[in-house]
Amino acid sequence: MYNDILQKDDKLKEECGIIGIYDKGNTEIEHLTYYGLIALQHRGQESAGIAVNKDGIITCYKEMGLVSEVFDDKILNLLRGDMSIGHVRYSTTGESFVTNAQPLLVKYKNGSIAVAHNGNLVNAGCVREQLEDQGMIFTTTIDSEVIASLIAKNFKGYVEDAIMDTMDIIQGSYALVIMTNDKLIGVRDRHGLRPLVLGRLGNGYVLASETCALDTVGAEFIRDVAPGEIVIIDKEGIRSVFARNRADKASCIFEYIYFARPDSIMDGISVYQAREKAGKILAKECPADADVVICVPDSGTPAAIGYAQASGIPYAVGLIKNRYIGRTFIQPSQIIRETGVSLKLNPMRGTVEGKRVVMVDDSIVRGTTSKKIVTALKNAGAKEVHVRVSSPVVTHSCYYGIDTPTRKELVGSSQMIERIKEKIGADSLGYLSYNGLLESVGSEGDGFCTACFCGKYPIEIPELCGKHIFEGR
Repeated sequence: MYNDILQKDDKLKEECGIIGIYDKGNTEIEHLTYYGLIALQHRGQESAGIAVNKDGIITCYKEMGLVSEVFDDKILNLLRGDMSIGHVRYSTTGESFVTNAQPLLVKYKNGSIAVAHNGNLVNAGCVREQLEDQGMIFTTTIDSEVIASLIAKNFKGYVEDAIMDTMDIIQGSYALVIMTNDKLIGVRDRHGLRPLVLGRLGNGYVLASETCALDTVGAEFIRDVAPGEIVIIDKEGIRSVFARNRADKASCIFEYIYFARPDSIMDGISVYQAREKAGKILAKECPADADVVICVPDSGTPAAIGYAQASGIPYAVGLIKNRYIGRTFIQPSQIIRETGVSLKLNPMRGTVEGKRVVMVDDSIVRGTTSKKIVTALKNAGAKEVHVRVSSPVVTHSCYYGIDTPTRKELVGSSQMIERIKEKIGADSLGYLSYNGLLESVGSEGDGFCTACFCGKYPIEIPELCGKHIFEGR
């Protein structure tokens, strides 16, 4: 029931957030890891975990809930060490139980390794079956355990060799932070689908999903981890090696549309500036005769500001977000879940009453939430509601770590824009063009995965790939 409700929510779901810290002189690594996870909380709210290494012994604590709910000073004081990794989870494979929370701690004949993973393997089922045939026992249902088990199995003395051997087997998206008895390691998949950055903290280093986590813990940004790169940090310093087979870069473009925090910088691109530029391009491509521009908070805010700047229509706050309400998909019934939409967003009558409103959102998935918001705005007195979307029409599912609905549930995969406009009750509807999206991130078509908009996948999807087997692309 839990996952059924979750699947029906009307936004693409977050991925996961990871962080790793190595600083032998720092006595508060566990607290810094906690703060780093708080900064990455937008990437996953189901579970949180921290693993620390003290004199070669790894200790891990993880639980269901938000970071601030899982950890307190008492627990953190039990997690003392001089290197650590942390994880916040939103499940894209594996059920939402504490047994599937991360980091994963795997013991083998030479010691222990802890692994935190953001992404999704497309061949995890096949690899898992092969390992089970060889006698390996799995304790979770997540693909991350396949990665951890392969690294442990392939470990013959040099962990980087074991990781490279593992990268030769696994297919899909992954950013990893790995902790051994004496090393902190960061890994990014060959296409760079999932983000990973490197920073300096005192005499040590930080690996994290986004630069906002570096800012929070006081680390200085050094660079992005390159696609296919393995970064090894230990008492000798920092070094890197690369996967044996390189591939074309294809970073997830939805990071810039929705997932990343706007104050993050990814692969040299400011997330905020990309969203604002998308709004400016959208205003030129899809103008509207209106009195005020509002946003669907929060990821739609920069695009709405850009739309207002380019169109000359004033920007104002038209929807108030209640930041203290629980996630709508955890409510016990569909009726209560739908009520949760209005609990989360409430119109500002003084802003919209008697006015023609441009409502800017980052995406439309099923259209159910958009319909409720348009209805609420009109009930608050808006004369007209013109919906503008700062991304192209989502037509295909993602297999690489974003929890998209099946294609038959994506309103854009089967219905034309005019029909979607009627479904959500808007007076007009306009989407950012595909070329406009590329322009917003400074691309001419290379360097990004845009499969959710065009169906061109950078990694071949096996026929028996989890939840979308029946889609028949």
